[in-house]
Amino acid sequence: MRMTLHSPFSLKTLGFLLALTLSLALSLGLHASASVSTPAPQTPVVVPGVWDLSELYPDIANWEEERAKIPEQLASLENCRGKLGSSARRLAQCLAINADTYRNLARLYTYSFLNKDTDLGNSQRREQHALIENLMTRYEESSSFIAPELLLVGKHRLEKFLNPGSFPGAKNALQDYDFFIRNILRQAPHVLSEPEEKLLAAAGSPLATAAETYSILTNAEIPWPELALPDGQSIKLNPAAYTRYRSNPSRELRKEVFDSFFGSYQSYAQTLAVTLEGQIKAHIFEAKARHYPSSLERALAADNIPQQVYLSLVSTVNENLSSLHRYLALRAKLMGIEDPAYYDVYPAVSSIDRPYSIAASQQQLTLALAPLGEEYQQLQQRAAAQNWMHVYPAPGKRSGAYMMGAAYDVHPYLLLNHNDNFESLSTYAHEWGHAMHSLLANKAQPFSKAEYATFIAEIASTSHEVLLMKYLQDNASGKEEKLFYLLQELQSLRGTFFRQTQFAEFELAIHQRVENGEALSADRLNTLYGDLLKRYYGHGEGVMTIDQKYTVEWAYIPHFYRNFYVYQYATSISAAYYLMEKVQSGGAEERDNYLSILRAGGSDYPYDILKKAGVDMASPEVYAAVIRRFEQVMDEIEALSL
Repeated sequence: MRMTLHSPFSLKTLGFLLALTLSLALSLGLHASASVSTPAPQTPVVVPGVWDLSELYPDIANWEEERAKIPEQLASLENCRGKLGSSARRLAQCLAINADTYRNLARLYTYSFLNKDTDLGNSQRREQHALIENLMTRYEESSSFIAPELLLVGKHRLEKFLNPGSFPGAKNALQDYDFFIRNILRQAPHVLSEPEEKLLAAAGSPLATAAETYSILTNAEIPWPELALPDGQSIKLNPAAYTRYRSNPSRELRKEVFDSFFGSYQSYAQTLAVTLEGQIKAHIFEAKARHYPSSLERALAADNIPQQVYLSLVSTVNENLSSLHRYLALRAKLMGIEDPAYYDVYPAVSSIDRPYSIAASQQQLTLALAPLGEEYQQLQQRAAAQNWMHVYPAPGKRSGAYMMGAAYDVHPYLLLNHNDNFESLSTYAHEWGHAMHSLLANKAQPFSKAEYATFIAEIASTSHEVLLMKYLQDNASGKEEKLFYLLQELQSLRGTFFRQTQFAEFELAIHQRVENGEALSADRLNTLYGDLLKRYYGHGEGVMTIDQKYTVEWAYIPHFYRNFYVYQYATSISAAYYLMEKVQSGGAEERDNYLSILRAGGSDYPYDILKKAGVDMASPEVYAAVIRRFEQVMDEIEALSL
């Protein structure tokens, strides 16, 4: 997961998103570790367990002192209003003020966010973070004049400003902002007047009400049922417990978990249908306000993603559902289940009793990254030896894992909850993929071009997982261990490639229906989602039975409140497999081609960055790489076990 702020250079709504693996670029290139010795790739690295936030600010008093400077910086930004077209130098000064203000805010935000997440019960830390969120909103309002005013300046004059001759005898001070300016010009038909932009910025909070209501309802107010476990223990079956017990070895317990959990959602299905429809209407309102023909086109336009990317993903997956059906049948056979049902999707088919300490996880990752070159391995090792991670679970600490990289002038921070198991190893590799992406982007790009888009944000993290899985499979100690890793890879692909595409198809369908004037009742949503679920999991072909009770699963998925976000998990894993296939079978050229994507940061549109590296995400060829690997792994499993 990657925590992110949206940069002032992307014309997106400010706020942080959860990724999922989440996209402001991290900081500190190779100079960050200049004083650290460089071990050979095989040398174990001592990994510190707690991060050092004093590298952001020495103490909270210093943080407060820097926070108090922000209003003055916002006032300086306001003084630029009406002056952007006066000269190239004045425009460069104003864009520098804008960047510096946001840069300082992002650093303040990082400190309060990380400080809060290690002690969620600490009210003072929550209040401190809320203060920064309020300043972020003020910043967004203060900077809302920039895009409409640049459009009033006009393309001809701005292009003249961008000409190298605009700063005779000196470096063109606008070169760090050229992509930002040209991106605004591209979106000219969709940038509103200054008062309208300010109004839309202020409307952000009420437009988020449906999502906030959904979050409160599902996290705090739905009375989750009590469930008796076979050992006599009783648990509250909330979403966290569902995630844990849906993979229980007991088939009877799994069925009870599914029945009880989704039964709770069915009891609130009409209310949840209203919140989801309300969120979709918010997306449609924003699309119409900015003169887009559809909410999908508005969502894709922010990063200039061709609509064909979305459509190619969905169509290619649908054409290859037989591969998913083959996997589900193979799982059932290995598990000895003759009548597989939806509650049989999650339990492990095999297991190994092998711990992965944090030091062992780092060592395994170092070896797995060999195809990316020694320089890449050494940079990751040096970074892992710093106090950049909060590694172990602790009372009051946020669950899960993420990489936070909003402090451009410091370095990335990683929150983990390492439990010395295989999942923790995989998570470790994933989060360091995000960090490496940002380290390379920041070394190559200025602040204004370092933030990489969400569309490519999961490629590096997933590439780490692909390489790790390949290394573990190739070096397994025996048949059972290799079988475990192969099955883990298949399950990951099912969840990230097939399942996320299923979500993307559903998300598009419900948006289109509301855009066409249809209503989304709970029954209608159950039918739409259920039909997709049955098609993907082969209900009609007898591959897996989907009980009607489980068709309310749409109410459990928070991604549908994220405005066409979820498809990017599937596109990212596809690009990762496509690129790693070439890296592992190629040489220096293929490796450098991949690394060029990471170094590009946000210096160009993400689709174009990938296309320059030979990856056309609108082509079915990219998604075919995942299908090839999926089939290959199943062939290996059958050769080992059947």
